[in-house]
Amino acid sequence: MRFLSSSAAWLCAFTLAGLILSARAAAPDQLTAAEKAAGWRRLFDGQSTAGWRGYKKTAFPAKGWVIEEGCLYCQPHGGGGDIITDEEFGDFEFAFEWKIAPAANSGVKYFVSEQYRNAIGHEFQLLDDTSNEDAKVGRSHQTASFYDVLPPSLEAKTKPVGKFNESRILVRGNHVEHWLNGQKVLEYELGSDAVRAAVAKSKFKNIPGFAMKSGGHILLQDHGGGIWFRNLKLRVPAGK
Repeated sequence: MRFLSSSAAWLCAFTLAGLILSARAAAPDQLTAAEKAAGWRRLFDGQSTAGWRGYKKTAFPAKGWVIEEGCLYCQPHGGGGDIITDEEFGDFEFAFEWKIAPAANSGVKYFVSEQYRNAIGHEFQLLDDTSNEDAKVGRSHQTASFYDVLPPSLEAKTKPVGKFNESRILVRGNHVEHWLNGQKVLEYELGSDAVRAAVAKSKFKNIPGFAMKSGGHILLQDHGGGIWFRNLKLRVPAGK
């Protein structure tokens, strides 16, 4: 009998969990019994900002971010700034739904440290790819890219503006995956020659250790445009 390694087994569980998420019947911002059994927990309950605060702040922004119809809504030009989780994470799966306003730009960052004046981290880009000028820079600036470093596959397809998309980020050891609407559209290995070379050509080339693994906060970006987040849920592998 052939057994899977712990990493392979966990990745298989991740794929199965994705199927469970896609098939869920729970209301927005609620977990199904199957999700709870699989170790998922909510990072947002649709009613409270508990667990989130402003970047380099001790409290949640007093303006710019509101709860609207079960969503964390970043208001256009609201001036709230980026928000981060109170907790830091190393290995994790983070699943979220999002919809974006016309021509808007945003992102979800991970491995975020507060040592810099501006929030630095690996970014799952969120964009209106049809109307925002940043999309014209190239694939590494489009939705689901590792922003300015690695592009997503050509299979990366967003829903029409105003419709909710489903995204997931997986970090397991040095392995990272970006998922969009049920498709794995990017994977990379932290510290690999390919990532080091891509970072060296990016705007992050002078950030020490940017190509390497590091724990940190998860961040929702305020880039001046409107974006809604809901069904924010996370799990960590057993023993982490």
